Amino acid sequence: MINYARQDQDNSTAGPSEEHIAPAPRVSVQAFCDTVETAAAVQAASEDRRLDKAHLKIQMGGMAAAVEAYRVAPTPNVILLEADGRGDLLASLDQLASVCDAGTRVVVIGHINDVVLYRELVRRGVSDYVIAPLAPLDVVRAICNLFSVPEAKAVGRVIAIVGAKGGVGASTIAHNVAWAIARDLALDSVVADLDLAFGTAGLDYNQDPAQGIADAVFSPDRIDTAFVDRLLSKCTDHLSLLAAPATLERVYDFGADAFDAIFDTLRTTMPCIVLDVPHQWSGWTRRALVNADDILIVAAPDLANLRNTKNMYDMLKGARPNDRAPLYCLNQVGMPKRPEIGVGEFAKAIESQPVASIPFDPQTFGAAANNGQMIAEIAASHRATEMFLQIAQRLTGRGETKKPRSSLLSPLLAKLRSK
Repeated sequence: MINYARQDQDNSTAGPSEEHIAPAPRVSVQAFCDTVETAAAVQAASEDRRLDKAHLKIQMGGMAAAVEAYRVAPTPNVILLEADGRGDLLASLDQLASVCDAGTRVVVIGHINDVVLYRELVRRGVSDYVIAPLAPLDVVRAICNLFSVPEAKAVGRVIAIVGAKGGVGASTIAHNVAWAIARDLALDSVVADLDLAFGTAGLDYNQDPAQGIADAVFSPDRIDTAFVDRLLSKCTDHLSLLAAPATLERVYDFGADAFDAIFDTLRTTMPCIVLDVPHQWSGWTRRALVNADDILIVAAPDLANLRNTKNMYDMLKGARPNDRAPLYCLNQVGMPKRPEIGVGEFAKAIESQPVASIPFDPQTFGAAANNGQMIAEIAASHRATEMFLQIAQRLTGRGETKKPRSSLLSPLLAKLRSK
């Protein structure tokens, strides 16, 4: 018998915008396909961001080719086997068991929808049985689910927020949206300020921690759950901050995978990670955006922002074919004496409606920034407060939150408390 961990078959039909698939770890995967359609689906899946760390190799020949290959070679972490139904599947699996290393997991891609066959495959130790024809996301799901423990805590969702241009208020939006996720949705969250030289998250949350994200990125060998937890600064019961040093004592040049270990560690302990991505284009910023579960682009209503938003939107949509398309919002709308591109024209060019259009209000936003507070703290009834909650709901997939009913005595009680 092949020594594989049993996994329940995933019968979910949710689209990419409705489900969260955790990325696969660094594993080797070999696929043995019988049809070119399945081979094409596996090839497309290999380019998905969630299999970025996995090494996937595709061969033709199906079950017979797999048995022959592993007579003289060690087996990988995962084997994908397509069975076209022409031969004896169970007999072929028994042959594979005789040459298969213990601990290898097998996913069978079959053309017969038979629950009796599925149960027999599971009894023999097969990890999963997937019915052809397959979409690339089916392959991604089948591989990634092998390494998701059902009883474990859900892997955190990474949300990346970036500005289409400098000075559009992307960091302010990121910090207020994270606040809404933590306070209104009661979801434990962390804000990671990735602008190490000029980050403002510490100022906006009125925090001045002695340590932060720089201590992690410059000490990759020390990164683990306990180490990262020590670097977090507590803002509220549900919100923590991984602050940027915001100093110019050193330069912050990183490789493309410099932040991978930090993000992976945060995923294991936090349900929601909000990345405040600086407006720059480098290997690591592109990687952070492409590998995020959801993306929000913040833009001002002018021509340069329109061009940049279009470029970023198209690039990210193309790089993430199995994910929900990026969201974008307009900020600083209605600035006096500034010609603006209308929301309709913006939406027509991007081919998508903005998730919100936040009005220009320098007095409220300026007061919040100078006081180290969020908009909801100084102006709970401000239009932007409701918009931040709507953005938070869209990015997290959470439904409407139930607000407590206000009574006729609420205004009087509020005045009494203030006195």
